[in-house]
Amino acid sequence: MGLKEILRNVWNFLWKSNSVWSWIADIVLIFLIVKFVIFPLFSLLLSTKLPFVIIESGSMEHKIVSHYKGVMPNICGLTFPYKKNLEFDEYWNYCGSWYEKNNITKEEFRKWPFSNGLDKGDIIVVKGLKNHDYKKGDIIIFVKEESSLPIIHRIVNVKVRNNKRYFSTKGDHNARQLSYEKEIREEQVIGKAWLRIPKLGWLKLFFVEIFKK
Repeated sequence: MGLKEILRNVWNFLWKSNSVWSWIADIVLIFLIVKFVIFPLFSLLLSTKLPFVIIESGSMEHKIVSHYKGVMPNICGLTFPYKKNLEFDEYWNYCGSWYEKNNITKEEFRKWPFSNGLDKGDIIVVKGLKNHDYKKGDIIIFVKEESSLPIIHRIVNVKVRNNKRYFSTKGDHNARQLSYEKEIREEQVIGKAWLRIPKLGWLKLFFVEIFKK
C-alpha cells in the first residue's frame, strides 16, 4: 500500500467514517491541534502564556443572581428575592458607593473596558502588556501567591513603590476586595482582557458543573 493510499484511508477514517472510534480519534486530534498548535501560536501573537481564559465564576457579572445553592440572589452584598440582568445605571445604584468611596466616579467607570461586566461562561482573549501599560479600569488576569489558578478582576488602583508597580483589583459583582487582591505584584499579572466571546465557554463549564454536584 503506497503512502498516498494510506493518507486517503486516514482521511476517510477521520472525516467520513461515522464509527465511534472515528469520533474518538477526531476529538483527540482536535485536542492535540488546540494544545500544541493553536494555543502556542496565540501565546506568541498575544505575548502571554495564557491567551484564552474561560470565566468560571460570577465575580464580574452585572446581574442579581445566586452563584451558590441556597443563597439568595445578590450583587455587591445586597440580596434580592429575584434574579435580574442590570443596565449600567441600575448596577451603579447598587454597587457605586464602594467606588465613590475609593475616588472612582460613575463617569470614569462608564468609560472603562467592559463597563457592563463579564459573564460566567464567557471566553476572554487575553493580551499581554508591559507592566506600565496596565492601567486603572483594565480587567487583568493574574495568579494568587503560591497558586496557578487565574483570577480575572478589574484594576481599581495602581501604586508605585521603589520603581515597581502594584495593582489593586476588585470583582465588579463583589461587595469588597478580597485579601489577596489588595496588592498584586507585576510578575503575578498574565495579561488583560482584550476581547470577549460570549457564553462559548459553557461548552466546558457544563461538564465542570456536573462533576461538582
